[in-house]
Amino acid sequence: MNIAVIGTGYVGLVTGVGFAETGNKVVCVDNDPEKLNMFAAGEIPIYEPGLKPLFDRNVKEGRLTFTNDLKAAVNFAQVIFLALPTPPTEDGSADLQYVLRVAEDIANAMTEYKLLVNKSTVPVGTADKVRALVASKTNVPFDVASNPEFLREGEAVADFMKPERVVVGCDGERARELLAELYKPFMRSGNPVIFMDVRSAEITKYAANAFLATKISFMNEISRLCEATGANVDQVRLGIGSDSRIGKRFIFAGVGYGGSCFPKDVKALAHTAREHQRPMDILEAVMRVNESQKSAFIQKIIDYYGGNVAGKTFAIWGLAFKPNTDDVREAPALEIIAALTKAGANVAAFDPEAMGQVQKYHPNLPIRYAADAYDALTDADALVVVTEWGEFRNPDFDRIKQTLKSKTVFDGRNVYELDVMKKHGFDYISIGRPTVKAEK
Repeated sequence: MNIAVIGTGYVGLVTGVGFAETGNKVVCVDNDPEKLNMFAAGEIPIYEPGLKPLFDRNVKEGRLTFTNDLKAAVNFAQVIFLALPTPPTEDGSADLQYVLRVAEDIANAMTEYKLLVNKSTVPVGTADKVRALVASKTNVPFDVASNPEFLREGEAVADFMKPERVVVGCDGERARELLAELYKPFMRSGNPVIFMDVRSAEITKYAANAFLATKISFMNEISRLCEATGANVDQVRLGIGSDSRIGKRFIFAGVGYGGSCFPKDVKALAHTAREHQRPMDILEAVMRVNESQKSAFIQKIIDYYGGNVAGKTFAIWGLAFKPNTDDVREAPALEIIAALTKAGANVAAFDPEAMGQVQKYHPNLPIRYAADAYDALTDADALVVVTEWGEFRNPDFDRIKQTLKSKTVFDGRNVYELDVMKKHGFDYISIGRPTVKAEK
């Protein structure tokens, strides 16, 4: 099948590569010269495990190409995926200007039937807006479908190639048949393609992310109660996670969720609810808890030093919002760094993949970028763990002690066991667990 993917951001690039891998011919469209030059040079602009080998193979075999010529891509493709940014506006609603602008351009270029598929996360009613806009510009037959993505950063290739489910919202039989054929190679293990009406599909994506964000914020509130009562949130997590009705995933306490999806999707769903006079009290609380969880962790650091961190130096391990990605959008580390430096502290940071992204998008951040994790510890008063990269999980604790000015670790992801930190003689402050004090 001939496919066009408009937009080569995180979702668009993974989508284009994934469809090419199953034998389709895919043309990806972008108007960013820097990205197009990277693709031409055999490079990709994001870090995602397993993506580069698939990109290389499909480019080499001619199934995957890149262009800035939207009209040519529209003429080439039967199915056109819109994988465009929908950033939050000031009131939390999703900005649809890119989706609608491209839809109009597609309408002006169409000469025969096309299936337009919203892959972007868009509010309920967006497909109706796209349909009305295209119909106002052309008499050529077309369909509009919703096919929200459920890709976890760091696991996106596996999620695309072996999805737990594929959600498709469409109203016409022709669109249903095309998308069923397109996704058939991905569903050989028996996982379902779930067909539904378009509006339900649009809400499904928001509902899924909002529910997962709710689990995270719930556990973060439980962590605060554990701290107040002397309980251990890790033990509580094991106790409730073994219940199949609750499950083991997304119940880890930490410094709050971040990334490109959860923050904006929760805001957008809450905004939609308010627009329809059905405010969602739970989601409003989820957002408040997530913001206050980061503030509470920052306050722990400041309180440890008697309310004054001016002149102190902190080593930050982890800048990405989660491991196995270089995405720093809404990353808790950035808020922590901003608060510490504003209070007069110095920061040296290390992340295996995300330092380039921070330098690119936050060029004025007043920090030192370390050569490696241990270099970040040089002249530091304390270590602050913010992202649970695998290489941080079993470090050389003796080297940490020898390099730090004092044996102090603040752990925003509960990476280390309390007894291990006690054995090594650290002052260890984590989330929802008793504080470990070094023996004097």
